[in-house]
Amino acid sequence: MPAGTKGKIVIISSPSGGGKSSICRALLRRNKKSGWRFSVSYTTRPARKNERDGREYYFVNRDTYARMQKRGEFAESCIVHQHRYGTPRKFLDDTLRTGGVMILDVDVKGAFKLKKIYPTAALIFILPPGRAELKRRLKRRGTEDDKQLRIRRMRAEEEMKLFNRFEFVVVNKDLNTAVNEVDMIIKSLHCRQKNLNLEQINRIIG
Repeated sequence: MPAGTKGKIVIISSPSGGGKSSICRALLRRNKKSGWRFSVSYTTRPARKNERDGREYYFVNRDTYARMQKRGEFAESCIVHQHRYGTPRKFLDDTLRTGGVMILDVDVKGAFKLKKIYPTAALIFILPPGRAELKRRLKRRGTEDDKQLRIRRMRAEEEMKLFNRFEFVVVNKDLNTAVNEVDMIIKSLHCRQKNLNLEQINRIIG
C-alpha cells in the first residue's frame, strides 16, 4: 500500500436491484475473522422492514444529520430519492491507518465522490444480468409503490451505463459466483501497481 496506509477501502456500488447489499453481507460473513468491516452510513430515510439501526444504517432525523454534516463528520454526503445519506469519515481514516478492510455499500454518485477523497480505494461495480431481472428484483423487494419503482428503474438503467468508470465490474447472475469474484478482487488488491511496496520491489530488482 502507499506510504502511510495499512488498510484497504473497498467501495461496492450498483444500481438498485444489482445485489450489492447481499454481496456485502456475504463477504463480511466469510471474512469476519480477517478484520473485514462494514462502513455503516447515516441516512434520513425511514428504516425498512427487517432493518436495524446501526446494522444497515444509522437512522437519524434531518436536524441531526445537518448538525453532523456541518461538523464535517461525513466523507461524502448525497441525496438519493429525497433522502440524505452520509459516509462517516472516522472509520475510513482509521482503517487506512491501522489496517484491515473496510467495505462500503454506496450509490454510484457517492462512489465517485469517495474515490476523489480516497484515491487508493477500489471501485467495484455490480451489474444485474439484464433489465428484466433488474425489474423483477426491484418489484420483489416490495418496499416501493409503482411510481417509486418506475423512478428507481429509470435511475438504475442510467447508472448501468457508467460501468466503465469503475475499476472492476462483476455481473451478479448467481450470488455465490458474484461473491467469489468480489472476494478474489479484494484479496488481490495489494498486487495493483499503485499499491505495491516500492521498497520491497526495489530490493528484489536491485
